[in-house]
Amino acid sequence: MPKYGVVLFHTGSSAMQAEAVLLRAHVNAKLIPTPRELSSDCGLSLRFDWDCHEQVEALLLKMHVETAGIHSLS
Repeated sequence: MPKYGVVLFHTGSSAMQAEAVLLRAHVNAKLIPTPRELSSDCGLSLRFDWDCHEQVEALLLKMHVETAGIHSLS
């Protein structure tokens, strides 16, 4: 089972907005450089504990945060 997930974004402002949303909801999340094997769009991604991926997806959808995808990391 993957340990972490990563949310990809088209813009840095979306990444920072997502971080604020998740931190307000007490979800452990951290901005990281985007893994190049996943995307070359935005240089920022948001790493989170994979156990929370359903909660992360629901929160970002509810708060209308634009994402470019959510992926698991080994």
